[in-house]
Formats: sequence, structure tokens, C-alpha cells
Amino acid sequence: QVQLVESGGGLVQPGGSLRLSCAASGSIFSINAMGWYRQAPGKQRELVAAITSAGSTNYADSVKGRFTISRDNANNMVHLQMNSLKPEDTAVYYCNADIWSEEHPFVGDYWGQGTQVTVSS
Repeated sequence: QVQLVESGGGLVQPGGSLRLSCAASGSIFSINAMGWYRQAPGKQRELVAAITSAGSTNYADSVKGRFTISRDNANNMVHLQMNSLKPEDTAVYYCNADIWSEEHPFVGDYWGQGTQVTVSS
């Protein structure tokens, strides 16, 4: 089955950096848009960054200038470089991808299990 697995989360001090990675696996025909979402306790899940198959990007206003999304099409991966981290960035970060595979007749929406990012001194 198609799976998305995130890695790279952890505990970091304010002003520090983390790099999140997401790898897609399974019987994949193609991957269209990919993105990162985050959800803090008691809050709604929000889009952090997205990237198309052609490399066009979009960011939430709160992370512009600090986060960079990129993808490695040869390895079905997407990354999120997070710099100048703030306590308000603390959340579970989820990978999302629009994937055509044997599991879905057209394009399916897939989510990873999430990885915890904690920014605290």
C-alpha cells in the first residue's frame, strides 16, 4: 500500500533549525502536489507549505522567510527546512501528497502519521 513516513522531528531551542523529511512508498504511478501541515493541541490543522510537481511553492504567512519546502522527485521525497524556529512552531507536522497509484482509480489524498516538533528553551 501507499505510505507516507515523516522523519526529522524533535526538540530544539528557539532560533534553532530542523529538517523534516517525508518518503512516499508503494505502487506509485505519479505524485502531484505535496505539502506539510501542522496541528498544535486544541488548534485546527493548518497548511504550512506546499510544492507542485514542477517546483512551485506556497507558504503560510507565519513561516515565510524561515521555512523552505523542496522535493526529490527521483526518490519520491519532500523536505521542509525550518530555520529560526519559534515556540509557536511547536506542533505535530504531517506530510500530505496527491498520489496516483494502484490503490486509487484516479488521484488519492494521502497523509503520514506525523512527527512531533517541539521548540522550547
